[in-house]
Amino acid sequence: MAKQAPLTLWGRKNSINVMKTVWCLDELGLPFERIDVAGEFGIRNAPEYPTLNPNLTVPTLRDGEFVLWESNVIVRYLSEKHGKGTLFPAEPERRWLAEQWMDWMQTRLNPPMSIILRQLVRTPPAERDLAAVEAAQKSATEAWQIMEAHLASRPYMTGDTFTMGDIPVGAAVYRWYAFAIERPALPHVEAWYERLQAREPYRTHVMLPLT
Repeated sequence: MAKQAPLTLWGRKNSINVMKTVWCLDELGLPFERIDVAGEFGIRNAPEYPTLNPNLTVPTLRDGEFVLWESNVIVRYLSEKHGKGTLFPAEPERRWLAEQWMDWMQTRLNPPMSIILRQLVRTPPAERDLAAVEAAQKSATEAWQIMEAHLASRPYMTGDTFTMGDIPVGAAVYRWYAFAIERPALPHVEAWYERLQAREPYRTHVMLPLT
């Protein structure tokens, strides 16, 4: 069998969207090269980047001649291509449950979480909009309580095993517990978070200092 050619991933490692994809790559044991772009790097490390991703967002993946962007889509692509029956559930119901929670992370959970990050981590204290933080924290708490109810009857997002459905929300839960804020007790979310921390790829690629 021919050796799997390395994949190329563009994106800075402190981006939550890049974290999702490198975590997925590592879970699958796939060799890859990561090139720093965006944020403080701009495109100086990859002047061709606008031709790869006209949005100038990260991450972008190249697999041979195939180029793909949008982090959750990349996680789906890698999981189906290399992790059928493991990261990519074999049962249609579990697969679509994973898809549901991946989209939910982007549409419901990520917006208030992003506000908290920008205000409490990336904005100087004197310039912070504390009213925006309070509103975002309330919205994020309500979202985590939805997950708390879901996880009350299963150890992972789609059932008894870890799948791609755990990756986007798993990247977000680290930030939730790293923020310097008050949080309600969420025992099922906390137990799930502890299970994620037992995974070396999670500790390596997600549990990084907030920047």
